[in-house]
Amino acid sequence: MKIKAFAVDIDGTLTENGNGMIYLPAVSKLRFLEKIGYRVFFVTGRSSVEAYVLSVFLGITRVAVGENGGVVSNGPSDHTILGNKDLCLKGYEILKQSLSNVDIKPVFPRLSEVVLQRTFDIEEGKNILKEKGLKLDIVDSKYAFHINEMGVNKARGLNLALEFLRIEPKEVVAIGDSETDIPVFRNCGLSIALGHSDDEVKVHANHVVNGKEGVGLCDAIDYVSLNYLR
Repeated sequence: MKIKAFAVDIDGTLTENGNGMIYLPAVSKLRFLEKIGYRVFFVTGRSSVEAYVLSVFLGITRVAVGENGGVVSNGPSDHTILGNKDLCLKGYEILKQSLSNVDIKPVFPRLSEVVLQRTFDIEEGKNILKEKGLKLDIVDSKYAFHINEMGVNKARGLNLALEFLRIEPKEVVAIGDSETDIPVFRNCGLSIALGHSDDEVKVHANHVVNGKEGVGLCDAIDYVSLNYLR
């Protein structure tokens, strides 16, 4: 396998405590990969603006896939929007009327999705949207619940980012920990899940490391370095 890039999740992968604290040893490894010629960028459920700014400060590739694939950012004001936020807002209003404890999560502004607190039964929410005939899905990033337009996922955003970078999906290593990373795992040449990932996520990965949040990202990079990089 010829590797040209690393697509990395943020929450639970780069971060270590559930509140957004970056695991600094992993930053050193990401910067080293970039320094020796690999493209390293974030594919996250967070805002693509957050991810883009983080890439600038960490010194990695300045392309970011955010909102679970709903937005790809190439610059501070260069955003390609792939999802319909108005439709997601309609879904939110229906959930709010149908279920208790459906609340917006305070996050950076979104362009393509609605982000909710993890305070209700996600399967019940999915069924309600389906019964209403809305082409929407709810996914769990472990950071929040996200209402996304059907067909919008991290793999779709990744494919657009790779077009910008002129890289094929088979040349990408994907590293993540949640169900939102499964489409990326299926799409990339090599996929690695962290040790705390649910079994449903692990089964879709080519390799699973023992390390959890933050530490697991270091383990994943070490695994690739020892087995695939020259």
